[in-house]
Amino acid sequence: MTQTTPISLIIPQDLGGMRLDQALQRMLPEHSRSRLQSWIKEDLVTVDGVASTSKSKVWGGEKVLVFAQEKPEVSAFMAEDIPLSIVYEDDHILVINKPAGMVVHPAAGNWEGTLLNAILYHVPHANEIPRAGIVHRLDKDTSGLLVVAKTLAAQTSLVRQLQARTVKREYRTIVWGQVWRNGKVDQPIGRHSHSRTKMAINKMGKPAVTRYEVLERFAVHTYLRCNLETGRTHQIRVHMQFLKAPIVGDSVYGYKGIIPLKAMTQTLRDFVQGFDRQALHAIKLGLIHPATEEPMEWQIELADDMKALLEAMRHEDAPLEEPFEFSENPYLSDEDYEDEDFDDEDDVDFIDTDEDAEDIE
Repeated sequence: MTQTTPISLIIPQDLGGMRLDQALQRMLPEHSRSRLQSWIKEDLVTVDGVASTSKSKVWGGEKVLVFAQEKPEVSAFMAEDIPLSIVYEDDHILVINKPAGMVVHPAAGNWEGTLLNAILYHVPHANEIPRAGIVHRLDKDTSGLLVVAKTLAAQTSLVRQLQARTVKREYRTIVWGQVWRNGKVDQPIGRHSHSRTKMAINKMGKPAVTRYEVLERFAVHTYLRCNLETGRTHQIRVHMQFLKAPIVGDSVYGYKGIIPLKAMTQTLRDFVQGFDRQALHAIKLGLIHPATEEPMEWQIELADDMKALLEAMRHEDAPLEEPFEFSENPYLSDEDYEDEDFDDEDDVDFIDTDEDAEDIE
């Protein structure tokens, strides 16, 4: 938000000969130089009534007007009238079907338009609860079920259930390659050693367990059910990468080699290449109600874009004569291959219980 009444300054003589951004930093020390430079670039600073540049010299005596902008962090916890797809609600909890593309919690680059902002509008008293009652997260581009506490007591109960691993979370995902059997990935996850915005299989990381079940197998893809026993940041995405069956559409952990276009019809190529988010959906959620102590469970439909992708796969020709698989060997982190380069490319677990945590997956 731009300040309606500008800050009016007169450049003192002892700052003569300095760059405009340097002079302003001396006169407005409460603002960083980078912020002042951005205001100058956006024509929010005038010198004698004329927009200028950061490198322009000032000589003393000039009248400067600064139309200061509020820091984006200030509005991070403001209520916003954003529609919510509510699956269940009572006086204690709120279960939401989060769409792909929505960030759960404000952070750098996403200070507005988040699920937290929407919750504060829908549940005004949530501003009295830490993180507006959010106890776990989903990545921005993961869709599906997420529970929010409406009271401090409910939040405490849900946090304890997450820590005790009694909250049941089921996901559906579409991965590259043909997965031939059901299984479990029991591999610890920690920060990637070269990229702090990524996670990786790391022997020094936290325990992480994902169970997966084959629902449908196609020529070059597999549709899976995934159940979390733990909730680490990007868990399913990292574990699928470990299996060499990365999730379709995953720009961070997805397959970065040659896509087998010749193995797909043009229709499927168009669907896959146009699928601009990870094909991951939180379809089922189960927990003990914080107030009634009764077990509750919710299940929703698969996201429409994933339904369409599956339909395109179902209309493909018969599977390849030889199964298509990327590799028999899983990905390992840099800690396991110290001499091998790892292709670089956040999310911190809220309470160490989230998977695709805007990410829990």
